Amino acid sequence: MELPDLPSVFSPLALREGGDAMAQAVALASARGAGLLAWVRSAARAEAAVVLEPEMPLAGARLALLAAANALADALVVLGPPEVIIDLRWPAEVLVNGGRVGGLQLAAPPGTTETAVPDWLVIGFEVALAPPPGIEPGDAPDRTCLEEEGFEAPSAAELVAAWARHLMAGLDRWQSGGPRRLVEDCLSRLEDGRAEAGLRRGIDPSSGALVLERDGSRQMVPLA
Repeated sequence: MELPDLPSVFSPLALREGGDAMAQAVALASARGAGLLAWVRSAARAEAAVVLEPEMPLAGARLALLAAANALADALVVLGPPEVIIDLRWPAEVLVNGGRVGGLQLAAPPGTTETAVPDWLVIGFEVALAPPPGIEPGDAPDRTCLEEEGFEAPSAAELVAAWARHLMAGLDRWQSGGPRRLVEDCLSRLEDGRAEAGLRRGIDPSSGALVLERDGSRQMVPLA
């Protein structure tokens, strides 16, 4: 199992079944730098993590986590059946047809303050391709996997490559045009509060926090 062709900015590093892509990317971030793409060869799950080198303080650079979530949603839309519904649950969980299939996380060098430009960021995701051994459909009604949601022969390599391509495109749009489209795409996919009357939602581009406003009151939910 190998990754399909990727843009030259990525340097893939394949890990065996049971490997931890996020931990490996964090461990190698300083030495390998931007573009390192650690991923796990597995039939049951897709897992990958990429190293970025932002040029802004950590508070604003956290928006990269939303870019990665949007990229994963875009990849699932392309690879899934036509009727598939992909949602995001704040701050970084991914739902397919209402069930959680996985999520994303972000890591920065320990001790980096919100106002400092981090030497690197690592963003990773994990998605369930098939049910874990011994788990039957319905055992965990709030969770699902791509196989159960109609994805034909879901492949870790295919999903990782699609995520990487969509992530690069999203980061390019953010860099060239600012965060507006990134924020709008994320808000349009949020599951919570989409149908609540009187609720206004936004995302603070300086911190990535979710802003909820109703009846003159405001709540900030951090992008942790």
